Amino acid sequence: MGLFRRRKQARVLSHDRAADRGDLDHLENFIRSRRGVEAFIEPRTTVTETTVILIADDGEWTRRRIDGPDGARRFAYRMGIPVYDVRLMGYPQRMRDFNERRKRRPERY
Repeated sequence: MGLFRRRKQARVLSHDRAADRGDLDHLENFIRSRRGVEAFIEPRTTVTETTVILIADDGEWTRRRIDGPDGARRFAYRMGIPVYDVRLMGYPQRMRDFNERRKRRPERY
């Protein structure tokens, strides 16, 4: 009957894709074309792998996959930008302000 047999742990597989060269190219391009960019590491979830969100000084932002928190820190160091953990710091007000402006005037963005 096997009532007390141990069950094998189910492996959680992410249906999300890993970071690729296109993601890194996009992030590098964003940094080169904007001023005051900072990186915020977003943790892995059950749906997505670790992501990094880049936020410029005007609040404009972009998000892409990255190869884990250490990969995000290495990327930020290589690009010469500050990096923060979003769980500790939260999102900056300038990002929320940018999102609000974009909602009010979508034709401008």
